[in-house]
Amino acid sequence: MPFSHFADELEQRRQQGLLRRRRLVESPQGVYLDADGRPFLSFCSNDYLGLANHPALVEAASQGAGRYGVGAGASHLVSGHFAPHHRLEEELAAFVGLPRALLFSGGYMANVGVVTALVGRGDTVFADKLNHASLNDAMVLSRAHVRRYPHLDLAALEKALAETAPGRKLVVSDAVFSMDGDVAPVNELLALCERHDAWLLLDDAHGFGVLGEGGRGSLSHFGVRSPRIVYMATLGKAAGVFGAFVAGGSELVEGLIQNARSYIYTTAMPPLLACALSASLKLIAGEDWRRQRLRELVAWLRAWRPRRWRLMDSDTPIQPVLIGGNEETLAVSEGLLERGILVPAIRPPTVPKGLARLRISLSASHSPEDVDRLLAALKELE
Repeated sequence: MPFSHFADELEQRRQQGLLRRRRLVESPQGVYLDADGRPFLSFCSNDYLGLANHPALVEAASQGAGRYGVGAGASHLVSGHFAPHHRLEEELAAFVGLPRALLFSGGYMANVGVVTALVGRGDTVFADKLNHASLNDAMVLSRAHVRRYPHLDLAALEKALAETAPGRKLVVSDAVFSMDGDVAPVNELLALCERHDAWLLLDDAHGFGVLGEGGRGSLSHFGVRSPRIVYMATLGKAAGVFGAFVAGGSELVEGLIQNARSYIYTTAMPPLLACALSASLKLIAGEDWRRQRLRELVAWLRAWRPRRWRLMDSDTPIQPVLIGGNEETLAVSEGLLERGILVPAIRPPTVPKGLARLRISLSASHSPEDVDRLLAALKELE
């Protein structure tokens, strides 16, 4: 059989508790979800501010579809760069306080486009070992030399920067780590880049909309500005819609337009989504109660003291419960499922071997009663 090797691999994954599966969702994204024909209380979405089904975004998308149709029809560089795209890029740049921004169809494509445009053979990428998979794949595709440093180990990073031969240097890091929920020391990373003449690419997929004044992200949270920073954030998490953007200086953005292959050779996002995102930005900036609600829910959940498991250190909406073994983690996730609660089991290779966990994602749409229901179920299963 042509693909018989998959059968053995799939069986091995099944035996190791690593087989992935999809759920069929039949309702709008929200804290209450209809999936696989059942209602659930969901703690597995990155819709941190509860905007994915907000009426203002739905209305903006509807009006955008009425004016611009459904598809963009071409890449941005052919005939797919619509007025709503251009307006959104200007709004995003102003929102994060950087000169220009460039839209991509997703965070994965943004990271691949940026890294491969900035560095190549003879250059070096320095990467935190817990970075998102998109950054890891981008490094490989760039053909640059890769040096990975232990998670948040600035001494190891500085040593690697000092030892590296001439060539362009790019430090890449998640701003908020997607499976741990902890935050990178952005000020210290930038200081090292200044000292060793390197660029700093920050993936703020899980910080944009959540951290900083008015949800303006990690740069605002840390109060940093520098022409060395390349800022990437996604628009399908806290912003509630789809896509991603890269922001920085004018030369950087113009260089990406000319050189980022995942931008050049991809059909632009539907303009109706850009209309929805413009509406989302207004809500992100104007409704601080959503971030206040998140902070309260994080504190509410973190009052829990597990007996056998460990609630990992995180002040963000990502609240991982470290269990360890794949089978036990799956069993707990299934136990929650039986109780009508969705919490994903995160296993290798997404996290290191022996560090399987539940990844609890909080939303401003959750209530304290929702969190209480989750905690009661966890206490039963521990």
